Amino acid sequence: MKETFLLHPVAAHFSNGLVPVAVLYLLLTLPAGDPFFEHTVKHLIIIVLLAVPVSFFSGLRDWDINYKRAKTPIFLNKIRLSIVLFLLVASAVTIRLAVPEVMYRNDWLHWVYVVLLFVMLPVVTLLGHYGGKLAGAAKQAAARRRNQ
Repeated sequence: MKETFLLHPVAAHFSNGLVPVAVLYLLLTLPAGDPFFEHTVKHLIIIVLLAVPVSFFSGLRDWDINYKRAKTPIFLNKIRLSIVLFLLVASAVTIRLAVPEVMYRNDWLHWVYVVLLFVMLPVVTLLGHYGGKLAGAAKQAAARRRNQ
């Protein structure tokens, strides 16, 4: 396993997979205001906040090793989206920890928090899309090398 383990795909799938789950629990919180669902959202976004830097820096390492830091649009988009994701999740965690009752208020901060969580969805979707394109291209290149 040591020879085949790739940190970046594991870290990326981990953080990108938790964001939709956090949004699902947020949706379960909104109609009933159930504190158990809302606490799960808090825990999930804290985990994402911790996982995104691991994904980001392992991605930069892989980019350096495997692609010699080629400045193609796909890599630049992934870097930008990763930074956006980190800023979104850091903002959401900051709001949630600074104002623990944010989900039970009916003010602008409540809606900022909710919007931050929802905006993370297209960001992780695009990150996954670009990652899939890279993985697909790498598989095709490996197949071409095997067939030569």
